[in-house]
Amino acid sequence: MLKALKKIFGKSPAELAAAQPASDTLEDAPPQQSAPRETQTDQRSETPAASKPRRARTRKPAPPPAPAWKLEDFVVEPAEGKTRFHDFKLAPELMHAIHDLGFPYCTPIQAQVLGFTLKGRDAIGRAQTGTGKTAAFLISTITQLLETPPPKDRYMGEPRALIIAPTRELVVQIANDALDLTRYTGLNVMSFVGGMDFDKQLKSLEARYCDILVATPGRLLDFNQRGEVHLDMVEVLVLDEADRMLDMGFIPQVRQIIRQTPPKSERQTLLFSATFTDDVMNLAKQWTTDPAIVEIEPENVASDTVEQHVYAVASSDKYKLLYNLITQNDWSRVMVFANRKDEVRRIEERLTRDGISAVQMSGDVPQHKRIRALEGFREGKIRVMVATDVAGRGIHVDGISHVINFTLPEVPDDYVHRIGRTGRAGTSGTSISFAGEDDAFALPPIEALLGRKISCETPPAELLAPVPHRSR
Repeated sequence: MLKALKKIFGKSPAELAAAQPASDTLEDAPPQQSAPRETQTDQRSETPAASKPRRARTRKPAPPPAPAWKLEDFVVEPAEGKTRFHDFKLAPELMHAIHDLGFPYCTPIQAQVLGFTLKGRDAIGRAQTGTGKTAAFLISTITQLLETPPPKDRYMGEPRALIIAPTRELVVQIANDALDLTRYTGLNVMSFVGGMDFDKQLKSLEARYCDILVATPGRLLDFNQRGEVHLDMVEVLVLDEADRMLDMGFIPQVRQIIRQTPPKSERQTLLFSATFTDDVMNLAKQWTTDPAIVEIEPENVASDTVEQHVYAVASSDKYKLLYNLITQNDWSRVMVFANRKDEVRRIEERLTRDGISAVQMSGDVPQHKRIRALEGFREGKIRVMVATDVAGRGIHVDGISHVINFTLPEVPDDYVHRIGRTGRAGTSGTSISFAGEDDAFALPPIEALLGRKISCETPPAELLAPVPHRSR
């Protein structure tokens, strides 16, 4: 040690200066981080940086900062019979996102649900898709998370809000809506669905905290049982389309999931369903505490904005009628429903073979193909989407002009869901149902649900013309 000190202090000032790293002689050089030991050894063996020519530094002028958004930028005049989002105490960051989305007034279910849930109450809502219920529970959930700071001790895989939906398409749609509404809040949204790469979903979970998790029951249980997701910090639990989860046999899985969450007295629970059957209400009693009941009648959702027709047609002529309706009217965005997956596949294959761009949406189609098909349909690159009720339940696409029931649904409520794909957000739409000898019996229960008759028509002869033969 003494020899080393003598060696250093025995040098002249000039020698000491030459031995200093070049960065010490540059006043504008950034501070250096300490390098690993082997890297420091390499630096000593290099030519001193002071002997290298200095590079001229050029800095681009910073762009002027965008003016801060203010609530005053979102002007909505009070209107009789309408509720504004301004009428609720919502965070400015959330109001900014609502402003971007162009939502000045609440839909009826939003106005009613938010009146209860923003006060912390549980709620049960009955409403069809297309009524704005997704935004209702998302706005309530986001408000809860913004008003309550997250716990200090927290794992990456501990969501603060959990939304369970029965279909992959519905999960994707809810997650996209949540991303839009949380844009300025700093909250993280994740979605887990089956049919997608498990490892990719796991990596996203390991990369950041999860505030809002949207998932199908099966995939969520996969993560939970592997110890990747813990539900003990869930503050808000949302069950969307509870009646469909009952129909699809998901309730045992949902029970397993809910047992992992805090007791119902320590979380807010929101349950939505298109129908209030005895089974749905029994579930609601088990999972909620003194819930507010909000009901939006289905007749007000579909029948007023959708022109409904029924064609009496032989089963053997249904495809000809479908083909001619689309081609002779040059329809560009049509949704066709059938009851079975094999019917969906055959219709899509025949339309494609006959020169009409079409995709199928059913449980047999892999998830990545379903997402690609939905995007193509949404962008107008594909004219026809053929779907089953389960797959079509979560599809929200603007501008669907016509819904065609190739086969009438066996459950009357499904008819309302189907025709609700068109005539959304106050626009008009048209539904056409084919009543053949095999499914005409399903029409009276549908009429009973709607509270009115739908007159049956005989299709004109030109709509039953043979499909032109295409050269292969």
